Amino acid sequence: MVVTNWLNNSIKLLAALSIGISSLTAQAAVLDPDRADMLYHSYEGGGMTIDGPSVMLRKKASESVAITAYYYMDSISSASVDVVSTASPYTEKRHEGQVGVEYLYDKTLMSLNLRQSNEDDYLAQSFSINVSQDTFGDLTNLNLGLSYGDNEIKRNGDDIFEEQSEQYRIRAGINQILTRNLTASFNVEAIADSGYLNNPYRTVRYLDSSIPSGVGYQAEVYPETRNSFAAKLSASYFLPYRAALFFHYRHFNDSWEITASDVEVGYRHPIGDSIELELKVRYYQQTQAEFYSDLFPYRDAQNYMARDKELSDFSDITYGLGITYQLPASVSFGDTRSEASLQWDYIDFQYNNFRDPTADGGIGNEPFYGFSANVIRAFVSVYF
Repeated sequence: MVVTNWLNNSIKLLAALSIGISSLTAQAAVLDPDRADMLYHSYEGGGMTIDGPSVMLRKKASESVAITAYYYMDSISSASVDVVSTASPYTEKRHEGQVGVEYLYDKTLMSLNLRQSNEDDYLAQSFSINVSQDTFGDLTNLNLGLSYGDNEIKRNGDDIFEEQSEQYRIRAGINQILTRNLTASFNVEAIADSGYLNNPYRTVRYLDSSIPSGVGYQAEVYPETRNSFAAKLSASYFLPYRAALFFHYRHFNDSWEITASDVEVGYRHPIGDSIELELKVRYYQQTQAEFYSDLFPYRDAQNYMARDKELSDFSDITYGLGITYQLPASVSFGDTRSEASLQWDYIDFQYNNFRDPTADGGIGNEPFYGFSANVIRAFVSVYF
């Protein structure tokens, strides 16, 4: 079954970030060291469980060329409120692989990445190009990226159903060293989606007095285009005792009339020479899509209809705790010590206009839905 909701995408993104795939930083004039990462990720909440391993290998072929490859797998089982109200729980597996090459010329870093993700009913293929340039005495880093993705969507149990979608991304950013202790970055991204953009299994509900239950169901219908824009401001302040404060603010809006913002603050604190503790809090809020409704007044009430809770008006708050341990030099390679990390996030979701259809209260009067989730990421990075 296709997994397209925000929750699953966030887990995939966090896992990709945690193993350092295709990220460009202010230190672009030097290739990152060779490394191998092993990750286990787990998400559980709202009737959904997602977990699995990931491995990444990065190796320099020369002082100016590096090759990166990673494999990511997750197992998904869902009995979420969306599923149990209209269908049966399901399980599936997703496999994802990516290969990339980086080329460093003077203070310019160029990279190309090819990616493929495969499920029983979903095949996603994409490539991305990134360019990063250090300037102004290496105090400023500018980066620009382009991506294209092509997706093939099917529906289990329906051999005839087959749809396509495409995605174009352009992003740009600046990273700036402002003072000895303060760094900041500003990044923007524009995305254009086209084709089949909704979930082939998801339905909307509508009032129907002609049936005993009083409610009917029909397939969701989405627009075939979606344009979105996001901007993110980040800052890090390094304290005298090797600790650091960090801040992120992100704003998002799209052509479906969704407006979202999130703010995150965190603190990293060293314990001795080998341990670093991280604490963070993040708050996210969004408005609903213009064609979303929890309950439509009748069948075919409008041209476009959605009841995906991730397109509703909702908010969530995340509390995070992480610990990183620098492995002893005796089990490390070269001059860079390897590290192990364990991160845990607790997320509380509250939906403001999505009702729980499995609860009592009568059609359209059920309590608003909410749930909590636990996200765990454990990984080891070996530098060599």
